[in-house]
Amino acid sequence: MRLYFFISCLCLCFSSIAQKPEYQSLLLDKSLTANANAVVRVDKKVVEISSIHEMIIKNTRVVTILNKKGNNHVGAEEWYDGNRKIKKISAIIYDSFGTEIEKIRGKDFIDVSAVDGGTLYSDSRMKYLSYTPSEYPYTVEFESEIVTSNTVHIPSWYFISDFNVSIEKSEISIIYDKSVGILTKEDNFNEKIKNYSKDGLIKYTAENLRAIKYESLTPDFISLVPVLKIAPKNFNYEGYTGSTGSWKEIGKWMYSNLLVDRTELSEITKNSVRRLINGIVDPIEKSKKIYQYVQDNTRYISVQEGVGGIQPISAAEVDRVKYGDCKGLTNYTKALLDVVGVKSNYTRVYASPRRQKGMDRDFPTFLGQSNHVILQIPLENDEPIWLECTSQVQPFGFLGDFTDNRDVFVVSPEGGEIVKTPAYKNEQNIQKISAICNLDNQGSISINVDMKAKGIQYDNRFHIENLSNDKIVNWYKSTWSNINNLKIISSNFENNRDDVVFNEKLVLKATNYASKSGNRILFAPNILNKNEYVPKRYRNRMFPFEITRGFLDEDDFKIKIPEEYEVESLPDDKNIETEFGRYQISIEKTDDNYLNYKRSLLIKKGIYPKEQYGSYRSFRKDVARNDAAQIVLLKK
Repeated sequence: MRLYFFISCLCLCFSSIAQKPEYQSLLLDKSLTANANAVVRVDKKVVEISSIHEMIIKNTRVVTILNKKGNNHVGAEEWYDGNRKIKKISAIIYDSFGTEIEKIRGKDFIDVSAVDGGTLYSDSRMKYLSYTPSEYPYTVEFESEIVTSNTVHIPSWYFISDFNVSIEKSEISIIYDKSVGILTKEDNFNEKIKNYSKDGLIKYTAENLRAIKYESLTPDFISLVPVLKIAPKNFNYEGYTGSTGSWKEIGKWMYSNLLVDRTELSEITKNSVRRLINGIVDPIEKSKKIYQYVQDNTRYISVQEGVGGIQPISAAEVDRVKYGDCKGLTNYTKALLDVVGVKSNYTRVYASPRRQKGMDRDFPTFLGQSNHVILQIPLENDEPIWLECTSQVQPFGFLGDFTDNRDVFVVSPEGGEIVKTPAYKNEQNIQKISAICNLDNQGSISINVDMKAKGIQYDNRFHIENLSNDKIVNWYKSTWSNINNLKIISSNFENNRDDVVFNEKLVLKATNYASKSGNRILFAPNILNKNEYVPKRYRNRMFPFEITRGFLDEDDFKIKIPEEYEVESLPDDKNIETEFGRYQISIEKTDDNYLNYKRSLLIKKGIYPKEQYGSYRSFRKDVARNDAAQIVLLKK
């Protein structure tokens, strides 16, 4: 009996160590598992800033992964570099009953470069947990501690991290010395966010935040969820100290500490660029010459090390090695423009083709709000010119979807300011297709195509000219997947970089494009621009919807039908006007056995209330249905 009692006690003791009943999946509130792929049980960050030269960050994250899609939300990772050290990192995996499965120590985390393969050198690395579950649900308890002397950047705190993730408890605490000071800004807060801040402490908590179900065309996630923005009033970055008071003040700090004296060039290079613009007076024409010089003589490669994370390498070094990252190439272009007497301004921006995310004008801190650098050329009597200095093919003054239509941080000797980059709106993003099509009595078709694209549609297409022949063929077969047996007989391109127009001239052939049924031939007259997109249906939509890019398509197809056939029926002409856009088609039979098909589709950018989603969906259904409409020919 004594032996049995001892073994039982030992088992109970072991069980108490190896189990955490509070992590049992059955204990999860049903309101938190609804629409969720993962439930964050605890998300806690404690930031201790004892001076502008020391910051300690402690993280605790416990997350229950409910299914395969939830694996992306484990969040057990930390990055480090020469000035940001991982002091502690560990994780424990639990099964659905809260029983410990596996313990992962620091040496067991995967250690990789934190940047992509296009980076020449970087001291930024990442440790992350790699775990393959045998069953769901499972729970990950992750802890880390970071020490750094760089106090300039405290990441924003997202109480909900992503769609389809719910939160049991979220907590952010910042303990700071008065010599440092902290700025905060609350976005999208609600009654569930509690503020326990006091002198020397910033503290917010939230509990039981339900998962947000993703809906098609939902606006940017960050605009929907509560976010706490945080910045130190006084900071250190790689030995440079500064203050966060205004965008102007930050701009002065950046210019004086990170940019000044980095535009020096050799006399040989100066003389070369002076000869390049010899006889040119107009500053725009000078700028074009310099931009082309940079494109012809340098290439982009990422450099991220130490202060190089925000400070460009010197113009002289870029000139010597003929490569640089966005910071280095922008600074180099600025240095060359200085030589020829053209003023330009170094500009930080958040670059993304998917999110037109701008700087927060009311929260002056550029770290965390920007990830790229471009160049501004201010003009006295006109809008400024913007240059993307990392591209060897981008037209002069054309930003494209990577940096257009967003607030950016312009740095000059006078300080910093927030300005907006140009927007490419609706009709400016135009594609025109003209085509002459010959349909034979077997249903095969040959097509001569002339396409022109401007604005963002130019941006989407001008890279085609640099593709291999095989990739060009695959591109068009993918674009016109509605045409079976498509063959690309020839393709010619003209890239007008001055007017930013891309022209494609093609000869196409396809067998059995039209279908034969007895004495009839059936085919869709919209041969080259069929739009089949219909937004997903929602019975009770929760959020507004956003059309992120407006565009205009205009099509004019002349279709010759076989002489031994006549038209039995044509689709009706359409003219649909909505606040989301416009759709027009017309089909006219001419005397010489030709059909003239004209189509126009305008989609307008905008954020629209959820109540109008059904109307927008109906509009797109009408477009898709009419684009698929067929002509019927009858044998004479």
